[in-house]
Amino acid sequence: MARSYAAVKRPPAPTSSWPSPPAPAGGFARRPSPPRVESAKPRPAAVDLDTPAEGEVAVEGDRRRGRGAQSNAAGRYEPLARVAFDDGWQSFEELPPFKTTVTIDSTRKIITRNDSPDISFDRSINPYRGCEHGCIYCFARPTHAYLGLSPGLDFETKLFAKPDAPKLLERELSAAGYVPRTIAIGTNTDPYQPIEREHQVMRRILEVLDRYGHPVGIVTKSALVLRDLDLLARMAQRNLVKVALSVTTLDARLARVMEPRAATPARRLEALRQLTSAGVPASVMVAPVIPALNDAEIERILDAAAAVGVREAGYVLLRLPLEVRDLFREWLMVNFPDRYRHVFKLIRETRGGKDYDSSWGKRMTGGGPVAWMIGRRFELACEKRGFNKTRTRLTTDHFSPPRRGAEQLKLF
Repeated sequence: MARSYAAVKRPPAPTSSWPSPPAPAGGFARRPSPPRVESAKPRPAAVDLDTPAEGEVAVEGDRRRGRGAQSNAAGRYEPLARVAFDDGWQSFEELPPFKTTVTIDSTRKIITRNDSPDISFDRSINPYRGCEHGCIYCFARPTHAYLGLSPGLDFETKLFAKPDAPKLLERELSAAGYVPRTIAIGTNTDPYQPIEREHQVMRRILEVLDRYGHPVGIVTKSALVLRDLDLLARMAQRNLVKVALSVTTLDARLARVMEPRAATPARRLEALRQLTSAGVPASVMVAPVIPALNDAEIERILDAAAAVGVREAGYVLLRLPLEVRDLFREWLMVNFPDRYRHVFKLIRETRGGKDYDSSWGKRMTGGGPVAWMIGRRFELACEKRGFNKTRTRLTTDHFSPPRRGAEQLKLF
């Protein structure tokens, strides 16, 4: 089919609790919106379960092979969207598949601070923007709109690496008045996604943290974490590191379509086994729990984790902020159309009748009978298997800050 593109005016961006896009920093320039079929209708407050997703919105299957999202909607801050249509000339060649590209992110700071009461850390590091794993449920997808890119396929293919992260980290650790606390890595995008093999930003960050005795908590769904087992084991001897692997499902088919470029469930369990064998504190995250899709596997996942030596576990209920809701809806209609209505019905029952509730204390676990049941099942399963009897506490006792460039050497 021949294609032409026409620009149409976008409706105003939906009101949300997320901040407005920051001014471009570190040399970023806003990019033009990618091709996308877009309706001029305002974004509805909730998914209309009686209306199927528009068929022309999805990108052709051959172009998105091995990717998670079905479409590539322009970011919510873009004033225009592009509509694809057949102009009748039959002269356009087929568009090429989406390929992974990596741009250097010349950020000026690397430690991000937060004051959220829902999470156990107040600082984090993201070595990359975007994530090639392509997990359809990823709550970090909407952040790509800050760059003028799509939270859909752009999030999985247009990636940004921060090669200066280790140098920036060393500088920030040496700042006067810096008080060490555990730095979380992998809470936004995965630090061990495939491009880490080449760029090795995460490896060099760990070397800095190891050198100066700074504690770190890592979350990943990649077996690539085993590449750094030498560093992790050495840091674990000083109680400086803990690692959590997310195991969303044990069903290889479901994992393949839901997390297309992440490690298989079997490889994640093997990574957990090797980490625990090497003395690295490791835990399993059943995250996200999706009602009527993978919630039945909670007990099986914990059984499998216990079998490889894991004794700590956590879970997070599915979150659908901003564009993630529509992307998840499209994906569900393509892969599990028979469960589409039921899944969203249960999701709304955990979110007070809405598709998502970002309120403090609710966004991670939800509310209502369905959410309570999921939480109680998880608690009972952990209790039965001896999970969470103790929690790994990292120490800051070994922290020795880098010497600042202008600091005078001591005589003695």
